[in-house]
Amino acid sequence: MEQVIVCNGLTKRFGDFTAVDSITFEVNKGEIFGFLGANGAGKTTAMRMLCGLSTPSSGKATIAGFDVYKQTEQIKKNIGYMSQKFSLYDDLTVQENITFFAGIYGISDAEIKKNGDDLLLRLGMQDQAKKMVSSLPLGWKQKLAFSTAVIHKPKIVFLDEPTGGVDPVTRRQFWELIYEAADNGITIFVTTHYMDEAEYCKRVSIMVDGKVAALDTPSNLKEQFGANTMDEVFYHLAREAKRGE
Repeated sequence: MEQVIVCNGLTKRFGDFTAVDSITFEVNKGEIFGFLGANGAGKTTAMRMLCGLSTPSSGKATIAGFDVYKQTEQIKKNIGYMSQKFSLYDDLTVQENITFFAGIYGISDAEIKKNGDDLLLRLGMQDQAKKMVSSLPLGWKQKLAFSTAVIHKPKIVFLDEPTGGVDPVTRRQFWELIYEAADNGITIFVTTHYMDEAEYCKRVSIMVDGKVAALDTPSNLKEQFGANTMDEVFYHLAREAKRGE
């Protein structure tokens, strides 16, 4: 299978502190890959390197075929990104947010119109196009934010705890959008604090103290650690952590 993320010994140091310690893994095209770890484990620092926002201290990595040292601008053009804390502008309308983010990704005006109309239709939000984003329920905001993150059809979308604070029903609907994107060949790289969501991933990595402590399918990880749930797997590994949050 085509590998769209390849990391080999990727490391990030801040002075004497090693935030990410020689991580190695690959992610395949169209795969839903869970990237888990407690606060302070190093996953946010790792994601920043993968997105071309932070230069590694050592090691190698390619994202969508582009080098994380020399081709960061090409990386940014071929990925989407969504975070829990900031993904949309509350003081713009739904349509204005779609137009703004599509423009950032370099989509032509004609494509913005077509892709924007398709997005609103798919989400059932045609009637909300002129509403301010601040007036939308959180669940709708998150679904809209995800859709704008993939409006340019990136090869990879990075989701940083995208369902935090969202009710279970809306979380399930959000994951239906993720599955749809994966079916269309977009690779999903997702961090989450919800261990039930780890079950939705094809493979899961769990970071502890800057290292990848485990990486496999959810079913294999549960078998490996004699656990009934991914919660139990996570707690087993998190107890081994030596550095604080």
